[in-house]
Amino acid sequence: MSKNQKPNRITRRRFLKNATALGGAAVLGFPMISRSQAKTIRVGMPTILSGRVAQLGTSSRNAVMMEVEKFNAAGGLGGRRIEMVVRDSKGQPQEAARVSRELVNSEGCEILFDAEASSGAFAVNEVARDLGVLCFHINSETSALTADPKNRIPNAFRTARQGVHDSIAGGHYAASVAKAKGLRQWMTCSPDYAYGRDTTAQYLEYLKLFYPQAEVVGEAWPKLFQPDYTEVITKILQAKPQALYSCLWGGDLTSYIDQGNIYALFKATQFFAVNMADYTALTVVKNLPVGIHSGNRYIKTFPKTAANAAWGDAYRAKYGEYPTNWAWESATTANFLTAALKKANSADGKKLAEVLRGLKIDSPFGTDGTITMRAEDQTIIGYAIGWGTTISKEPYMPEVTAGDWKQILELELDWKKRNKYI
Repeated sequence: MSKNQKPNRITRRRFLKNATALGGAAVLGFPMISRSQAKTIRVGMPTILSGRVAQLGTSSRNAVMMEVEKFNAAGGLGGRRIEMVVRDSKGQPQEAARVSRELVNSEGCEILFDAEASSGAFAVNEVARDLGVLCFHINSETSALTADPKNRIPNAFRTARQGVHDSIAGGHYAASVAKAKGLRQWMTCSPDYAYGRDTTAQYLEYLKLFYPQAEVVGEAWPKLFQPDYTEVITKILQAKPQALYSCLWGGDLTSYIDQGNIYALFKATQFFAVNMADYTALTVVKNLPVGIHSGNRYIKTFPKTAANAAWGDAYRAKYGEYPTNWAWESATTANFLTAALKKANSADGKKLAEVLRGLKIDSPFGTDGTITMRAEDQTIIGYAIGWGTTISKEPYMPEVTAGDWKQILELELDWKKRNKYI
C-alpha cells in the first residue's frame, strides 16, 4: 500500500449494505444463517435422578436422548436441533414445580417433558397451566391426571400409559386365573399416594366385574419409598389371602419381594404385581419367584415384533442395560414431539398442540405398530398391554395374554361416565 493510499476500512453500515445487496448470500466466505435456523428448540425435563428410584430419571433421560439424537442427526426442524435441559427434582413435588418454572423462565425452555412420578406430575401440570407452556406427561399413570376435566389443560398431553387401561386388562386377566384356581379371598398392598390408591381401586373394580365372587379381606398401604415391609408382610400372612395384588414399583417392589421371600410369602399366595415385568425389577430381585402374575411394563418380547426387539437391543447396546417402562414411554414422547414438529413445521406450542390432538405415529410399542394421541383427553391409546407369569431368566415372561383394546375403551367410557368426567 502506498503512503498516499487510504486503508480500505469496512464500516458496520457498509458491511450491512453489502450483505443486503448480496441478498443474504455468502459474506466473507460464510453462508448466511437465519436466527430461526440457528436457534435450538430447548426442552426442559424435570425428573428424579437421585435417591431410591433414580432409574426412573436415568432411563427416561436415556430413551429421550436416543430418539432426539436421531432427529438432530437427520437435520432437525429445518436445521433447528432439539436441546434437552434435564434437572433433578429428587422426587419431591415442590422441587418438581420449582425446577419446571425455572426451566421455562430462566433456561428459556419452550416445551416441558414432565418425567416425574405421579406425586410430582400434578405439581408440574399446575406450572404448565400457569405458564401456558406445552407439556408432555411422560411417566405418571394416575388416570385422573388427564381423565378428570378439573386437571386437564389444553397444553398438556399424556404419553404414558394410564392406570385405568391397565386395570381393565389386569382385572380381566386376574378373573380368568381366579376362576380357574378358585381364588376368592384377595388382599392388596400398594403405595399410599394417588397412583397406588387410584389404580388399586380400579383393579379391584374390574376384578369384581369379571369375577363377582372375589372378596377383599384386607388392604395394606406402605408409604412411598418405605425401606422396611416387615409389618406389612406380617399383616398379609396373618390374613392368609389366596391372592394378593400390588402396584408397588421400582425399588419399592424389588425390596418388597426380597423381604417377602424371607417369609415365603409368595409360596402361600398367588401374587399379581402389575409392575413386575420390567427389566428394572426382573433383573434386580435377588431370587425372582416363579409364577408371579404381571402386566407388561417393558420387555422386548412383547409386543413380539422385530421393531420392538430391535429397539430394546439398540437401547441396551447404547447404555449397557435393558430399557424400562419409563424408557419406552419417554421414547414415545420424543417420537410424538418430533412427528408434531414436522407436521406443524413449527416449534410454536399452540401449533404443536393442534397437530398433536388425534395424531397417530408408527411405534414399536403399539399393539398394531401404531400409537394414537386421543384428541378428547390428550392421552395415548393403542399401546401394547398384556399379562402373563414370570420365570427367573430370559425372556422372563414367555407367554403374554394381550389386552383387548375394544373392551378397554368400552369399559373406560363407562368408567368416565360414572365418575362424571364426561
